[in-house]
Amino acid sequence: MSANSVVFTGGPAGAAVVDTGYGSHAAQTLALLTQALNGHQLERILNTHLHSDHCGGNATLQQHWPHVETAIPPGLAAAVAAWDAHALSYTPTGQDCPRFTYQTLLQPGSQVWLGQRPWQIHAAPGHDHHAILLFEPAQGILISGDALWQNGLGVVFPELDGDAAFAEVAATLDLIAALAPRTVIPGHGPVFQAVQPALDNARRRLERWAQNPTQHAQHAAKVLLKYKLLEWQQIAQPALQHWLESTPYFSQLHRTYFSEQPLQYWHRNLADELVRSGAARWQGSYLHNL
Repeated sequence: MSANSVVFTGGPAGAAVVDTGYGSHAAQTLALLTQALNGHQLERILNTHLHSDHCGGNATLQQHWPHVETAIPPGLAAAVAAWDAHALSYTPTGQDCPRFTYQTLLQPGSQVWLGQRPWQIHAAPGHDHHAILLFEPAQGILISGDALWQNGLGVVFPELDGDAAFAEVAATLDLIAALAPRTVIPGHGPVFQAVQPALDNARRRLERWAQNPTQHAQHAAKVLLKYKLLEWQQIAQPALQHWLESTPYFSQLHRTYFSEQPLQYWHRNLADELVRSGAARWQGSYLHNL
């Protein structure tokens, strides 16, 4: 459920971690980070964007290291300060994120010191309007967040909110190609060096979504359901139905893309598609994660 966390030790600015995972795994994140720091104090937290799987451990780390400085992209700074869980996407997606604070902003076009080198901060809109990339040009290392994975890219959430963002995704992929990284540390999945095949794959997927936005919406709904199933591990069908009906994103997606289908039929079809793909199974009236 957690994004990759990238840990830097040493350097003039002290130890840092980029992205902190999901809130329900915060204790594990703290334990892994403590082990990786090997006696160092954590000085800084940086977030590539503020989806719950990337910043859900912020609060726990801030409690453990009260002096830690947290840096976030600027776009949602006001929402974090006021803790607007709707603007931050946590309420619409039915996800949880413990409240955290921030001290500084990761301004695109500037640099931040991580480890022994300065890293460039680049705007990376698409998956999230306010996301950033971190790039170290000397060694060609890119921390890509959810803008590029080895086998794809993240759901284009602004599109689901009615904002035209597929072009933003394409522009961010073009930016990555122009940066020409030799190594990519993605938000999810393994570190990889085969950057061009990953970009080609991401562009093909993006083209399919742009040509068929309903396919993208169905994919997004399944991703959101699978993500919650990772948290539950199993759930009874009536409780699942209640959650789907009370989680705003699903009502919004149904209203915009699938209104010709009865709501409960569409909900059941989402679960059944997870089963057909091997991501879940029904056991009696319970849906189980696989």
